[in-house]
Amino acid sequence: MARQSISFTKPNDEWLKSQVENQEYSSKSELVNVLIRQARNQQIQIDYIKNKIEKTEKSGFTKNSKEQILAQSKSLLDD
Repeated sequence: MARQSISFTKPNDEWLKSQVENQEYSSKSELVNVLIRQARNQQIQIDYIKNKIEKTEKSGFTKNSKEQILAQSKSLLDD
């Protein structure tokens, strides 16, 4: 695993420390990796939704608005 040196603002560092102290995570590194993994998964979902909207707009297949398509896509991801 690659080692990195990063700095946190005081409130962020205190929150990270509290998560470790509460034994939610074994270390700040573990928690930061979990948060990054969540952000990456969220970006995958965002990209999926954008792709679906763009394809639908280009195909002329639907008369649904962007907002309707987005709501439908989100409901499918929640299942």
